[in-house]
Parts: sequence; C-alpha cells; structure tokens
Amino acid sequence: MNKNTHANRLLNVVVLHTVVIIGAIVTVLPLLWMIYSSFKTTSEIFRFPPWLPPETWSFTNYTSLFDGWAFGTWYTNSVSYALVQTVLTLFFCSLAGFAFAKYLFRGKNLLFTILVSSTLIPFQLILIPLFIQISRIGWTNTANAMIIPWVAPAFGIFLMRQFALYVPSELMEASRMDGATEFQTYRRIVLPLLQPGLIALGIFTFLSSWNSYLWPLMLLRGDDTMVLTVGV
Repeated sequence: MNKNTHANRLLNVVVLHTVVIIGAIVTVLPLLWMIYSSFKTTSEIFRFPPWLPPETWSFTNYTSLFDGWAFGTWYTNSVSYALVQTVLTLFFCSLAGFAFAKYLFRGKNLLFTILVSSTLIPFQLILIPLFIQISRIGWTNTANAMIIPWVAPAFGIFLMRQFALYVPSELMEASRMDGATEFQTYRRIVLPLLQPGLIALGIFTFLSSWNSYLWPLMLLRGDDTMVLTVGV
C-alpha cells in the first residue's frame, strides 16, 4: 500500500512538472524567436525555412531603434506615467475604500451601488466625452491627462473596500482612544493591514497604465510626451 501511494505521488509530480515545463516552453518560445529574429534582416525573417540563422549577425535593428526614434524618451514616459498613476491610485482608492467600509454617512449604500455599477460602462463609451472635457481644460498632450482621470477607478475603490471590511474596528477604536486623528488611524492601523490588496491593485494599475494604447493615441502628440505603446 505504501509503495503504491509513493508511486502515485511520484507519478503526479512527474505529470505536474511535465505540464509546467511544456507550458513554460510554449510561453517562452515566441519571446526567444523574437530575439533570434531581431538579428536578421527583413528578407531573412521571411525566408524559408524560417529557422535558418542569419548570414551575418547584426545589431542594426537595435542601433536604428535608438538612433532613428526617441525610444528612451518613450520608455521613460511610460514608466513615469505608470508609477505616478499607481501611487495616486493606491492612495485615493485606499482612502475611499476605507471610508465606505468603516464610516456611516447618508446615501452610502446608494453611492456605492452607483460606483460599482459604473464599472459596467465600457471605456469606449466615455472616450469621446472625456477627450472633449480634457481638451476644454487645456490638458491635451500633457501628463495630467494621462494620470488624473484614472487615479480613483471604481474597481480600485471596490477592491479596497472589500479588504477594509476585515480590518478590526477594535483596533481603530483603540487608536482613537490614544488620541490619534482619523488620518493617523488610517495611516498607522488601516494601511498596513491593506497591504495584500494594495499589492494586487498596484500590479493591476501599473500594467493597465503601461499597456494603455487607445487613450494616449488620441491624446499625445510629439516625442516629449509620447508613450512606448503608441511610439512603437
């Protein structure tokens, strides 16, 4: 019986590792192929069979990327926009989520219902009205328009509210009894307990900003403000 159990466990481990390895190969192979093809000319990329090595390994594609395009500026802009948006989103969403979870005020449930319902509105539906509003206040082709409209998304507030619900109210009461203000209670008690949610929301926000294409395509003009997705 023990031998059979050991054999079954060994078989499960082998099968699991085999599936993981195959999945890793399938995932990494396109990236490796892209790097391999970057050392070829355009005609060599489309040559058959495609796995033939280039006649001369060349770095021309990489040098032309930096010499002919403002790649460094695009990359810096993308990182800057994503980082600033992520930090502001974590701050405002955690504050709003904390308020919805732990405070009582008139219209709270109605306001939260409207907030969550707004996530059902597709981005394409608000794209043109938002662009018109941004144009009227003179934020076209600026970093403000890339960051400010997205620092308090409904999804982020909802996520932070769900995490804040599990923060013990007794800890907050003890903090208030020690003379802490509401913001000190939020910063010293609530915020550290929201770390798992903050990490998840931070990753989601950063990737969303980094991969954004349609909004910067409409908004940005010129290399000084351009992001990597549109520039490439």
